Amino acid sequence: MSNSAPIPGAVGEATAEPAAPPIVPRESAEAPAAAIDRPAPDASATTAPTPVERGIGVLIVNLGTPDAADPTAVRRYLKEFLSDPRVIEKDGLVWRMILNGVILPLRSRRKARDYRKIWNREKDESPIKTITRSQAQKLAGILEPLGKHVIVDWAMRYANPSIASRLEQFVARGCDRILVMPLYPQYAAATTATVCDEVFRFLMRLRRQPAVRILPPYYDDPYYIEVLASSLKAELKALPFKPDVILASYHGMPKEYVLKGDPYESQCVRTTQLLREQLGFDESKLMLTFQSRFGRDQWLTPATIKTVKRLAKSGVKNLVVVMPGFAADCIETLEEIAVDNARVFKRNGGANFVALPCLNDSEAGMLMIWQLAMRELKGWV
Repeated sequence: MSNSAPIPGAVGEATAEPAAPPIVPRESAEAPAAAIDRPAPDASATTAPTPVERGIGVLIVNLGTPDAADPTAVRRYLKEFLSDPRVIEKDGLVWRMILNGVILPLRSRRKARDYRKIWNREKDESPIKTITRSQAQKLAGILEPLGKHVIVDWAMRYANPSIASRLEQFVARGCDRILVMPLYPQYAAATTATVCDEVFRFLMRLRRQPAVRILPPYYDDPYYIEVLASSLKAELKALPFKPDVILASYHGMPKEYVLKGDPYESQCVRTTQLLREQLGFDESKLMLTFQSRFGRDQWLTPATIKTVKRLAKSGVKNLVVVMPGFAADCIETLEEIAVDNARVFKRNGGANFVALPCLNDSEAGMLMIWQLAMRELKGWV
C-alpha cells in the first residue's frame, strides 16, 4: 500500500474491452511502458486549456483539507465540513451555537497542530491533496490512449479545489459527459451522498447539462479486495516483525445514521469478511474497528482506540492497522492512527505498532482506480 510504486502500464485500444491487469507486488514491479512513464500534466494547471469536441470529464473526488496548517484555515475548513447537514444531521440553532462558540475556537487550534505534524512542507499542502492530485495525473496518463477528449481532474468536497470549480472547467472545455469518482469504497450519506449533492447543485445552475455518471461504492468489488489483499501481504512481508493482530479500521459514524438506513456499517463488515477470506484470516487475526469518533452520540463499535488499548493490556505486543476505507492517506491515518493510536498502544504495554499506508497513488492503487474508471466509462469510450 505504498504511495511510491511506479505508474501502471498503458491501457489497450480505445474500443477494446478492458482486461483486468495483474497485481504486481511493489518489490517486484517492472518499469512501466515508456508512453506513460511520466504522469500527465495537471488539467487545472493550464491557463488556457484547449477546448475539445464531445469531451469526457473524469473527476476524482476526496473529502478535503484546510488550505494551510494554521488555525484560521483549519477553522474555515471545519466550519464548511461541520455545517454540512449530511455530516451533522442535528444542525439546528443549538448546534450552530455550539459549533461557532465552542467547537471551532477550540478544535481549530488543536487540529492545526495535528496538521502541522503531517504537513507536506515541500508543496505547502496536506498529504491528501498531494496524493489526490497525483492519482488524477497518473490516471490521466493511463487514459491518454483513449484520446485527448478524455480529461481527468480532481477536487475536494470541502475547501479547495472545489467540485463546482472543476465541473465548470469541464463544461467550459466542451465535456458533455462527466464521470464523478468519489473515492469512498463504502457508501455513506456523509461522504458519497454529499459529493452527489454538490454535483447536482452545480447542474441545477445549467441550462444545458452534461450527462453525469457517479461511481458507485466498490466495497465488495473483486478487484478492490484483491488489490487490498495483495498489497497487505506485500507490506506484512516487509515488516521486521509478525503481527499478533491486524486491525481493519474504518472511519466511524453515529449509530443513529445506520438505524436511519445508511448501509455504511454493513458494507464495512462485508469488505472485512471478503478480506479475511482472501487472506485466510479469522476474526481474531483481522479485527474490524471504527475510528474518529466526534461528539457525545453513540457511534459504531468497537472503537479503534479502545481496542488498541485493550489489546495492549491483554498482552498483544505486535499490532498492525490497515485502513481499507481510505483511498488516500490523510490526517485520520497519518496522525490519528500512526501517532495517537501508536502512543496509546505503547503506553499500555505494546511493543511494535505499524499503521500501513493506504493504496494512495501506488501501482496497485492506480490499477484499481483505472479498473473502476474503465468499468464506468463503458459506452462512452
